[in-house]
Amino acid sequence: MVDRLLRRSGSRIEVKIEPRFPGNRLVGGKYHMATHQVYIYKEPIKQQCFQLFGSLDRLEDYIAVVCAHELGHSEDAELVRLAGRLDEKITDPERRFIALEIEENAWRYAESILPDLEPAFLDTIIQASLASYREELHSDTA
Repeated sequence: MVDRLLRRSGSRIEVKIEPRFPGNRLVGGKYHMATHQVYIYKEPIKQQCFQLFGSLDRLEDYIAVVCAHELGHSEDAELVRLAGRLDEKITDPERRFIALEIEENAWRYAESILPDLEPAFLDTIIQASLASYREELHSDTA
């Protein structure tokens, strides 16, 4: 599945599959900009899939979505500029807006390389992923 996504995307990035994220957060995937590598974490992905859908029936599709999202970060032409802005002295609302933009860029890319995936399934994952970013922005404007 990972190889299929890499071929579809044309990406030459290295994807490493690990059992768990090295921390206490439920992270299913990560793009490491310094090494230009994508990490996929199997156990957290299983937990996320079960929490969101109540079963592991669509686990393979869920893994594809997480991987496509991380590939989206790796292929984002704006990521270096946006990440650089996060290192500047900016307000918390600006920081949250940039973080949301980074995530939305990756999700747009994921959608573009997953055209055969059921849109409602993909949208459920995207909305769940972006919810905390949007809630933080909303709390800034409320």
